[in-house]
Amino acid sequence: MELGPYLLFASLEGLVHAAVLSLIALGLSLVFGVMRIVNVAHGEFFMLGAIITWWVSSFVSGNPAIGFLLALLVVPIIVGMTAVLSDWLILRHLKYDPEATIIATIGILYIIQQFALMTFGPDAKPVEQPFNIRLDLYWFGFSAYKFFVIFSAIILLLAIWLVMSKTKFGLILRATQLDSETAQAFGIPISRVYNIVFGLGAAIAAVGAILIVPIQQAHYLMGGEPLLLAFIVVIIGGLGSLKGTVAAAILIGMSDGIISVFFSPNIAKILATLLVVVVLIIKPNGLFGTTKT
Repeated sequence: MELGPYLLFASLEGLVHAAVLSLIALGLSLVFGVMRIVNVAHGEFFMLGAIITWWVSSFVSGNPAIGFLLALLVVPIIVGMTAVLSDWLILRHLKYDPEATIIATIGILYIIQQFALMTFGPDAKPVEQPFNIRLDLYWFGFSAYKFFVIFSAIILLLAIWLVMSKTKFGLILRATQLDSETAQAFGIPISRVYNIVFGLGAAIAAVGAILIVPIQQAHYLMGGEPLLLAFIVVIIGGLGSLKGTVAAAILIGMSDGIISVFFSPNIAKILATLLVVVVLIIKPNGLFGTTKT
């Protein structure tokens, strides 16, 4: 096979990776942008979404699409409410101190991870794709479900952008992000906003998990690598920047997919880390980041 087909295949795989990564990183970036805290447990919310997707799907026999649709409806709510409860029980009592919340979210990370291990076991959990159709792209066949993942992520990202830019709720989030003290002086309930944002960030990551788990199996240790890549994305794109997160996710996802096909996944991770160093040296706030006023 010539170089062209290999490059096309690698690019399509990279787009799938970028689509899911953009959702994971967007949840992380949203929490930092509004709350100004680093959620180290974000990868475990992603993992929890994948595990619960398997659990929900296992209850539905027959057409796997029914279980998948049920998971899309139920899992983001469960994961989001878990994050809301974590914020209400732990983070709000720390007054969202940046250093203390890092330690607290590390604790939440281990709690979720051990809960998944004790409840669902250490084995990887396969989830059947809702539809199994291969599209003929002349040189090779490619899964129609992977195209579905790409388009679903695009639709969700557009929906989040519309909410952030065109609704009263988005205006409240942007006001809180720019200056939380002034927003509170104008009557915005900051603690409630933080609670909602923390849950929303986890729910977005859970949607990414639902989309990817029919391609990758669910496992209680699967949250580590997505968390690392999400940090790389939000640092490059700019913490709290929606367009920066999407742009960086496409850059990292595409490069990871192409380099992994032609060389090695480890080389892709090394190059992504080096890119973070370069961005931090040239533009410490990220490509699209702004300083908090």
